[in-house]
Parts: sequence; C-alpha cells; structure tokens
Amino acid sequence: MMLSKEDYVWLQKEFLERLDQSREMTDAELEFLAGQFVLEMGRQRFLGIREKEHLKKFLLHSIKGLDVLQELLEDSSVTEIMVNGPDCIFVERDGKIQRCQASFISRERLEDVIQQIVARVNRVVNDTVPMVNARLEDGSRVHIVLAPIALNGPIVTVRKFSKEAVTMEHLISWNSISREAADFLGALVQAKYNIFISGGTGSGKTTMLNALSHFIPPDERIVTIEDSAELRLNHISNLVQLEARNKNLEGRNEITIRDLIREALRMRPDRIIVGEVRSVETLDMLQAMNTGHDGSLSTGHGNNPADMLKRLETMVLMAADIPLAAVRGQIASAIDVMVHLARFRDGSRKVVKIVEVTGIQDGEIMLESLYDFQEEESKEGTVGGKLLPTGKFLRNREKLENAGTGYIPGISDEG
Repeated sequence: MMLSKEDYVWLQKEFLERLDQSREMTDAELEFLAGQFVLEMGRQRFLGIREKEHLKKFLLHSIKGLDVLQELLEDSSVTEIMVNGPDCIFVERDGKIQRCQASFISRERLEDVIQQIVARVNRVVNDTVPMVNARLEDGSRVHIVLAPIALNGPIVTVRKFSKEAVTMEHLISWNSISREAADFLGALVQAKYNIFISGGTGSGKTTMLNALSHFIPPDERIVTIEDSAELRLNHISNLVQLEARNKNLEGRNEITIRDLIREALRMRPDRIIVGEVRSVETLDMLQAMNTGHDGSLSTGHGNNPADMLKRLETMVLMAADIPLAAVRGQIASAIDVMVHLARFRDGSRKVVKIVEVTGIQDGEIMLESLYDFQEEESKEGTVGGKLLPTGKFLRNREKLENAGTGYIPGISDEG
C-alpha cells in the first residue's frame, strides 16, 4: 500500500506524540523507536519493505535532520538544492537542473525547517526580515526568502559545500585548470601577489579561492571575511575567521563586510581574504591591498575581467566621491592578477582567462592576457579545450624576485 501525503502528516504527528518530550534522546534511541513504530504501522497498513524504509527515514529526518532536505544534502551527486515552496523542489546534478519528487508535508513544516536552519547560526528571518543568508554545519550556503517577498511560498536555495576540501589537484583532475597554469598561480600566491577572481554565478569562484588559499605558507597570520563562512584553511594555525551579521529585529547591530575589513586591519594580518565584494566594501579592500597586505585575495561577479574592473570602479564610487582617475589608479596598483572562470553549457566550470593588470595608459586600466581557454570540438555533450599560455610573460616580477622564485612557465621567459 502506498502512503499519501496526508498519511505522512498523520504518521509524523502520531510518532511525535509517542515520544518522551521531557528528555533529550540519543540518535540510537530515536532510530530504535522509529523502527518499532514503522513495524507496527507496516502491519496495520500492509506496507512493503521499501515503503517501510522510506517512512523510517522520513521520521528520523523530520526530527533530527532537515526533513526532505536531509536526504538531498546527503546525496553526493546533488550540488545545489532549490526549494520553491513546499511542493516544488529542484536539484542540480552534474550541472543539470531537474525537478525532485520530494516535497514537504506542509508549508508550516518548511517554515519550521527554515527556522531550524537560521537558529543554528544566530540569524533571524520572519515577516519583518524576510531575507537572510545562512549556512549549514558543513559550510553549505543557504539563501532564504519568505512572504510577502516570495509570492509562491518560502524560497530556499542551498549551495552545497563539498565534504572534502577542494584543492588545486582536484581542479586539475576535473580539467578546470591546466597543470602549468595551476603552478603559475601557486607561485604568485606564495610570492604575495594580490589576486582577484571573477566569474558569473555558479562558476566556481569560491572553490578557486579555496584552492588558491592552500598555497599560502602555513606560518602566516590570515584574516578571512565572508557573508557566510565557507573557506577552509585547515593548514593555517594563526587564522581569524570573521562573518558578517544581519540587522536584528529592531533594525540595529548590523555588522557589514566593510566593518569587518576595517577591523581586520587592526589585527595585524599578513593577508586578508574577502570572500566576495559586492558594494562599498570594495574601497576598503583595495586600500588594504595597497597598504602592506600583499597576497590578499577576493572574488566578485563579472562577465569578463574588463567588465569586472568596471564593476569595481562603480562599487568604489558608491563608497566615496573620488575622481575616476584616482579610482582606476588605486585598482591598478592594488590588483596584480585576475583569474576569470566560466560555467559551460555542460555544467563544467573552468578557468578561461588569467590576466595581469599592467597599469594605466591614457586613463584606462590595462590588462594583458597570460592564459586563454581554447575550446575544442565537444564529444558526447561535454565541452573540450585547454587553458593555454598566450606567449606573454608576467611583467611585474618584483615580488617573485623578492620571494626568490626561479623559472616557472608563464612567469619567466628564461629557461
């Protein structure tokens, strides 16, 4: 006998009423009680083995986990979860978006799960504050929008965080970057070049930021600044992780990325890593890069490196009334190299450009491409190609010389 949605609602309520709510139960106790309950219900309703297993998992997830989201979070093939109300859930697998058969038993249950998520990270979301960014215990990023902003029910978007820290070796094996380009970027990080990563939504900017961060020497003091903590710098012992905070119910006590960058400058960091710049904090990030914090890293949304520079200009001008020539001068002196990523039609994410910021000419910021992605004929729906050197070599080698770096392809033309 197949259970209906109404059956699941009733069974969940019945199971909760039988539990001893006066004490905290262990996972083993809950699993045993759920098993006993499922056996009893199975005899009454003539449930098959598969239906019993599904019911038990549903009961356990609804109590100790995040209801139907829990199974999707545990599914390693799912990279993103999109909840458009209680009855409409989509997932991304292998770069493809598909509708999921799972659904919440009610709108109220979905709202309960949302409150459970935000409470874990001391965030608030309600009718007064209908939008919030949060994270799960594993670092997965969560974005939530409630009514009256979301017309078709509570909206939850989960960008899953890999259980295993993604390194440059992973990116090389996935053909996201070439070995030569990875060695090139690794040498730049170690020599304390300021690197900015750009790309569209879901192009892998944070993943690349994480991978580059693993090249930072372990004896340095690092301060990371993020909306929701995602970076994993397990090899750094002298690490300070700062996370922004939304306004409270009274509309006060907000801690912005800009506030955190200013505080970070007083913490004696060797480098500052800003997860992403979106607004006025761009000015403070550039000033940090220009005032002795070489080797800093950050990311931003842009269609290509040139467009990203225009966005940086706009965001700086939002923060202060500064002549455009001065803004461009500050950007050109702060950022040494830009890495641009793209997401392709087959769902793959690749580095498509590595460019050097070479200075100012005729009032414009000049870029020189060092590596370009050359797409090749695709097979079986995949995008082929290679990230190839352009033949141009890094002009600004002062930091490399100071670091004692020898010959590396793409950096020196001396073999």
